[in-house]
Amino acid sequence: MPNPYASVGSVATVTANVSGNDNLNDFNDLPGQGGPDSSNGRGASHRAMATGEVVRRVFGYVRPHLVLLVASFVASAATIVLQLYVPILIGRGIDLIIGAGKVDFDALAPLLVRLAAIVVAASVFQWLQGYCVNRLSYQTVRDLRVDAHEKLTRVPLAVIDRHAHGDLISRVTNDVDQVGDGLLQGLTQLFSGIVTIAGTLLFMFTTSVPMAFVVVLATPLSMLAAGAMAKFSNKSFTEQMRIQGQLSGYIEEYVGSQKLVDAFAYGDRACEGFSAINRALYTVGERAQFLSSLSNPGTRFINNIIYGLVAAIGCVGIITGFPAALTVGQVQIFLSYANQYTKPFNEITGVISQIQAAFASARRVFLLLDAPEDKPDAADAIELSAPRGEVEFDHVDFSYVPGRTLLQDICIHAEPGMRMALVGPTGCGKTTLINLLLRFYDVDKGEIRIDGHPLAECTRDSLRRAFGMVLQESWLFEGTVHENIAYGNARATREQVEAAAAKAHADTFIRALPQGYDTVLSEGGGSLSQGQRQLLCIARVMLADPAILLLDEATSSIDTRTELQVQAAFDELMQGRTSFVVAHRLSTIREADCILVMRDGRIVERGTHDELLAAGGFYAELYNSQFATAE
Repeated sequence: MPNPYASVGSVATVTANVSGNDNLNDFNDLPGQGGPDSSNGRGASHRAMATGEVVRRVFGYVRPHLVLLVASFVASAATIVLQLYVPILIGRGIDLIIGAGKVDFDALAPLLVRLAAIVVAASVFQWLQGYCVNRLSYQTVRDLRVDAHEKLTRVPLAVIDRHAHGDLISRVTNDVDQVGDGLLQGLTQLFSGIVTIAGTLLFMFTTSVPMAFVVVLATPLSMLAAGAMAKFSNKSFTEQMRIQGQLSGYIEEYVGSQKLVDAFAYGDRACEGFSAINRALYTVGERAQFLSSLSNPGTRFINNIIYGLVAAIGCVGIITGFPAALTVGQVQIFLSYANQYTKPFNEITGVISQIQAAFASARRVFLLLDAPEDKPDAADAIELSAPRGEVEFDHVDFSYVPGRTLLQDICIHAEPGMRMALVGPTGCGKTTLINLLLRFYDVDKGEIRIDGHPLAECTRDSLRRAFGMVLQESWLFEGTVHENIAYGNARATREQVEAAAAKAHADTFIRALPQGYDTVLSEGGGSLSQGQRQLLCIARVMLADPAILLLDEATSSIDTRTELQVQAAFDELMQGRTSFVVAHRLSTIREADCILVMRDGRIVERGTHDELLAAGGFYAELYNSQFATAE
C-alpha cells in the first residue's frame, strides 16, 4: 500500500492523483501468477466491460433464486393488469352518472364492489412483488459479497500489496450494495414498465384506435430525451465510483494510523488531502446527478404535453365525433391510460442515476472477481504431513517487477534443526526470502524445496502449516486474548493457550488485564503496548508448534530485559526446528548456526558469527557500525 505520510505532501499532489489515471483497477500484469488472460499479461481491467456482459453476469447470481424472480414478475404483471382494468371500471361508472337524475344505481353498485375487489387484489399482488424483489435483491447481494470476499483470499499477495485497501473494501461493501439497490431494482422496474406499456397499448387500442395512435406517435420524443441524457451521464457515474473507492482508501489509511498522523502533526494536511479528493468526488458527482436529473423533468414535460393533447382531442371527439366518437367516460379512460403509459418512462428516467451507478459498481466488483488468482495446487500435489524442516534454495532468482531482478542466484541449504540468520541493509531481500518460502510469491528461476519436495509440488495449506511466523508488525484482531493466541491452533485447549503464553512471558501481564484471558481486545490490540502485542503474537506461534520458524525482527518492539526472557523461550522453541531469523540484535544472530549476509539481492557471505568477524568482510563492517556499541 502506498505510504500516505510520504506521498501526500500537498493538496496539489492529491488533486493530481485524483484526476490522473491511477492503477486501482489494474488487477493484472502480476508476474508469476495465474489467472484470466495471464498468457498475455492483460485482463479484464484493461477493457471496458459491456453493459450486456454486466447484465449477464448479474443474472448469473440471480439464477439460483429464479423462483423469486419469476414470482416477482408474475406478481408485477398481475398488479399491472388489475391496475389497468381500474380505469375501465371508473370510465363506465362515470358514464352511469352523467346527467341530472340519470344515475343508474342498480348498475353502479356491483361495479363499485368489483372496483373495490380489484383494488384490494392489486394491492396484495403489489406487496408480493415488493417482498419477492427485496428477498431476491438481498440474497443476490449476499452471494455476490461472499464471492468477492472469498476472491480476496485467493488472489496473489501482489494484488493486495498493489491496491489501496480501502478501495478493495469499498468494492466488497459499497459497490456490492449499490448493485443490489440499483441494478436489481432497476431491472425489475424495467420489466414492470414493459408490461405496463404493453398492457396500456392493448387496452387503448381495444378502446379507440385513433386515440391510441395519438399517444403512441408522441412517445419517441420522451424516449429520445431520456436516452440522450443517459449517454452523457454514464461516464460521470463511472468516474464517481472510482473516486469514491479512492476516498475510502484514503480514509482507511489515516484511520488505521491515526497515532502516526498526530505524532507528525499531520492532521491539517490530512484534512487538506481529504478535502481535495472530496471536492473531486463532489464535482464529478454533481455533474453526474445534474446530467441524469435532466432526463426526468424532460420526459415529464413531454408526457404532460401528450396528456394535454389527449384531453384536447378527446373533447373534440365528444363534441364532433372526430377523430372518434367518444363518451366522457372513454375520454377519462384515455386520460388515465395516457398517464399510466408514460409513467414507466418517468419512473425509469427517475432512477436512471441509480441504475447507472449500479452498473459502474457492478463493473468494479466484476473486475475484482476477474483478478488473477494463485496458481491452483496440482492434482497430485504433496501433503506435508510431518515435515522434517530441510530447506533448500537452488539458484533462485526473483523480481517483483519484470526486468528489475531483486534476488539473484540464491543458494541456501538448511538442515533440519539449523538456525539461519539473515542480515543485511534494508531492501536487500531478507523479507522477500520469507515471502518466497511461504509461497506468497513464486520464483522466477530456480527452485525452493522442503524436505526435497519443490514448493510448487506441495499443497499451499500443508506448506504454510509447516511454518510459524512472527513479524515485526504485530497483528491482533477484535476478540479475546484467548482467541488471539488460539488463532495459531483452533483446537488448542485453555491450558495449552496459557502454557504458550507462559513460555512467551506474556502470562503475567495477561492476568493483570481486567478479565485476564477473556479480555476483549479491539482491532490492533487497543491499549496494549507494542511489546505486549508482540508477546501475544509470539505466544500464538508457540502454540502452533510448527516445524520451521520464520522470525522477521520478532523482538524488535520488546525492551532488552523482556527480550532476554523471550529469547530463552525462543531457544527452547527452536530446539529441533529449522529457523530463519531476520534480525539486527546480537542476541538473535550470534547463536545462529549460519549467518547469511545479503547485499543487493545476493548472498555475499555466509558462516558463523566468529567466522564472519574473522573474515573482515561486509558482515564485520555491519557489525562494527551497528553492534559494536552494544557489547
